[in-house]
Amino acid sequence: MKSEIATAIKQICQEKNISYESVIETIEAALAVAYRKDFGEKNQNIVVEFDPETAKSKVFDLKKVVADEAEGLESFDPKKEITLSEARKIKKSLEIDDELKQKLTPPAEYGRMAAQTAKQVIIQKLREAERETLYNEYKAKEGEIITGIVQGIEGRVVLVDLGHATAIMPPQEQIREENYRSGARMKFYLVSVNTTSKGPEIIVSRAHSDMVKRLFTQEVPEIQSGAIEIKAIAREAGSRTKIAVNSNQKNIDPIGSCVGQRGSRVQTIINELGGEKIDIVEYDEDPIKFIVNALSPAKILSVKLNHKEKSALAEVKEDQLSLAIGKGGQNVRLSARLTSWKIDIVPEGQKEPIKAKDAEKSKETQTEKDEKKEGDETKEKKVEEEEKKEEPKEENKKEEAKLQTKEEVSAKGKSALGGKGEKKSDEKENKKKTKKKEDKEKSGEKEE
Repeated sequence: MKSEIATAIKQICQEKNISYESVIETIEAALAVAYRKDFGEKNQNIVVEFDPETAKSKVFDLKKVVADEAEGLESFDPKKEITLSEARKIKKSLEIDDELKQKLTPPAEYGRMAAQTAKQVIIQKLREAERETLYNEYKAKEGEIITGIVQGIEGRVVLVDLGHATAIMPPQEQIREENYRSGARMKFYLVSVNTTSKGPEIIVSRAHSDMVKRLFTQEVPEIQSGAIEIKAIAREAGSRTKIAVNSNQKNIDPIGSCVGQRGSRVQTIINELGGEKIDIVEYDEDPIKFIVNALSPAKILSVKLNHKEKSALAEVKEDQLSLAIGKGGQNVRLSARLTSWKIDIVPEGQKEPIKAKDAEKSKETQTEKDEKKEGDETKEKKVEEEEKKEEPKEENKKEEAKLQTKEEVSAKGKSALGGKGEKKSDEKENKKKTKKKEDKEKSGEKEE
């Protein structure tokens, strides 16, 4: 049957994620402090051996054997050292640098103050052991991608729960456009682990350029195997990243392998980085070819190098100027960082390089021209449409005029016919009246 102490020790090991041996060492150090407090002497170096199964301990006074000449010197520590002559009085077989272990009688029980001291020592030692374990665990993961949960935000610092420890993400390691809501599960790049009085300080990042490198290593098996090598990375976190890759095997396409089938591999990384654009270019030992590749998607006509100043002058067509420089000079800036060459963009046939602001102005001017052209075309289309609409109106008017003319003619015909009918009806009425008059006259004559 296992003792309760051994069971408790194992439970502590599981909860604190520390080794069984370190807990035993902690208990032994606490018992040594307790013994020294109640029963120890001034020049004793108390060491305790504790057996968790029996819950019994052995107490020793441990000293190192040194030469007789060391006694009296400043370096001599009577608490931890003993001269050879004195040591041989106790045990004749001892030599210099041996250890003299004198057994002491352990107490039946410790006093209240000694027990309290032992308790404090155990708590302190367990904390130190836990911190050391955490430090060693995460120190080994420096430069790797780890998964964590956003715990909260204190000021401008984001707290990240890594499971056994809490990491911090300073403002310079954050992506401005990202929203770090509490409870969000994300991937982070482990920048560094430092020792402090409060335990290990773990710093993580979402903006580090090596985070993109590690994500590609995870997603692309060819990079893991060494068939494809990432030569350089230039990143503006949250906006755009340029990555230069090189194939160590002739039959492997470095860009195609990183992009994946239908862009599946690179799209996974883009989604993880919140939609950040990623340009994958092929590395080349020739600086001219490398600069041309780095400035993609712009088409470069020629590149002139100045090896003394390590600068390059890239010539492009007028319509490729804004694309080569990029918005706010981003494309040329990232290309310069990727290639480690200072790059200037010059329009075809000119010698003076174009600045980003000038490129933006020319881009805006061209845009205005295009908009004006589009506006004129739109106006012309509107006029044509209106004319087309008006044409049927005119035709309708003509038809209406024709109909009106027909109606007038028919009306006139009707009126003409109506006049003749009226005359005929008048003649009939007159005839009837005359006939009646004649009939009356005839009837009058008969009466007479």
